[in-house]
Amino acid sequence: MEGSSGIGTFTEENLAFQKKILERSGLGQKTYFPEALHQVPPNICMTEARKEAEMVMFGVIDDLLVKTGLKANEIGILIVNCSLFNPMPSLAAMVVNRYKLRENVLSFNLGGMGCSAGLISIDLAKQLLQVHPNSYALVVTMENITLNWYIGNKRSMLVSNCLFRLGGAAVLLSNRPSDRHCSKYQLLRTVRTHKGADDKSYACAYQQEDDIHHVGVALSKDLMVVAGEALKTNMTTLGPLVLPMSEKFIFFIATIVATLKMKKIKPYIPDFKLAFEHLCIHSGGRAVLDEIEKSLKLTNWYMEPSRMTLFRFGNTSSSSIWYELAYSEARGRMKKGDRTWQIAFGSGFKCNSVVWLALRTIVPTNEKMNPWEEEIHEFPVHVPKVAQII
Repeated sequence: MEGSSGIGTFTEENLAFQKKILERSGLGQKTYFPEALHQVPPNICMTEARKEAEMVMFGVIDDLLVKTGLKANEIGILIVNCSLFNPMPSLAAMVVNRYKLRENVLSFNLGGMGCSAGLISIDLAKQLLQVHPNSYALVVTMENITLNWYIGNKRSMLVSNCLFRLGGAAVLLSNRPSDRHCSKYQLLRTVRTHKGADDKSYACAYQQEDDIHHVGVALSKDLMVVAGEALKTNMTTLGPLVLPMSEKFIFFIATIVATLKMKKIKPYIPDFKLAFEHLCIHSGGRAVLDEIEKSLKLTNWYMEPSRMTLFRFGNTSSSSIWYELAYSEARGRMKKGDRTWQIAFGSGFKCNSVVWLALRTIVPTNEKMNPWEEEIHEFPVHVPKVAQII
């Protein structure tokens, strides 16, 4: 709030509006902004945006290479996703140049795909690994804040300022049989849902200019309804693939009844807790998490990784689900044979799911460079409905 006040472009009414959003957001006081936004006034420029991208991308890749012992020239597939910062040369090219990847590396740069782009990248990597044997695929998922800090006064575009924070993740996938013994997880399922054919869904998260040409992302009031419909469609596809037979049967009967309108009943929501031991729900905001918790009848235990990630790191866009998975690992929850469901939503509008099987029990003391390792003993914490900002 101090930084926003120092910019000088926000009206008093909209400073109060942002304060109100922040107090109810579920975010804590330790989230991260890029260096450029700590300056007064903020230094919003291409140079600073590149510095932010390099800090995040190279930081997570450096850690991954150390943890895995992989040499950069062994990477055959590179996928980088970032929705709102797409310079030339691309972010993927920046990685190739920094790590001197080999000339025949298959590189992809995904832009504009929102907070679900990380799972789209995983699905793309899966498909590429199916046709390129004995390969490593590196997925780098992030968002860039510097050039996308909105300095206008349109309220639908100010919400993003209050929720989005700096963060990123790097994930290594392999189809080499010899890597199974050292792998953490096996990729079981990917399910993608795209509601972009519907105009309301397409426009509910939309980058645009306001009346005085300040660029930002407008979030419509239809967002929660659209997200709910996308999640329902995605679950309808995922359910038959993962649910136990008893739940499939009940869901099948309920669907027939609803289709034939034999009886006016509420749609049956399967108990996905029977299919998964862990859930990583994109921490887009408190309202999103509250709605999913209510719809799926989830307990605090299932919601804890998402709520704590939102509190500690904020909405880090497509990388948030990896902070959540790291939280479960740091808490010592991940056991061999456990199944994890990652769910993410993104502009377009998209809802994507990925299912993982733990190949071994994750012992927190053996895991280095976990983003939670130095402070996991402080969690979980109570997150008040309203946290006063003085």
